[in-house]
Amino acid sequence: MDVSLRARAVQTALGVEIFNVTYNIAEGILALGLGILAASISLETFGLDSLIEVTAGVILIWRLRAEQNGGAAEKIERVEQRAERFVGITLLALAVYVVIQSGYALWTREIPEASGWGIALAVASLVIMPLIARWKLRLAEQIPSRALRADAFETIACAYLSFTLLLGLAANYFLGWWWADPLAALVMVYFIVREARAALANREMELGA
Repeated sequence: MDVSLRARAVQTALGVEIFNVTYNIAEGILALGLGILAASISLETFGLDSLIEVTAGVILIWRLRAEQNGGAAEKIERVEQRAERFVGITLLALAVYVVIQSGYALWTREIPEASGWGIALAVASLVIMPLIARWKLRLAEQIPSRALRADAFETIACAYLSFTLLLGLAANYFLGWWWADPLAALVMVYFIVREARAALANREMELGA
């Protein structure tokens, strides 16, 4: 690939990552706040996952900036591996938290408040995340970047979480199915664990190389 074209692709990818991280911070804080107010486990889970993903995004921003400035590839790779391990472990911890909280809510029949704002947030993320993911995948091929491609699939997972969140909140809001909220959180565990395993598997693969 032409050096100038690659430089432009890196610059564009950096802009996309900065936007994605900024959005995830706002999304995470808003979802956590709404989740606490409505006693919604699925909203809290969505918010925590968004904030965990910020870590991976920040590392990727650092990696892209390092490439822009001609940083050593080995140093970039080492930091990337540590970030993947950290994200994988924190996602597994989140999955355990969700299982405990959701099980407790179902056992005690804790009824969450209906959240129209939560539904609006889920719809917004369901629209925005796939667009960002597609953009990242295209840029990952142009650079090329394994890290950016992996990050794109994390963004796709976030879109799945948005869809699951939307189903749970809508069922509670329109039908009064209180159990749909903790059940949606439990469904999210599948996607969260899948993200965690992918991050940890990449780490193990690098260690065995």
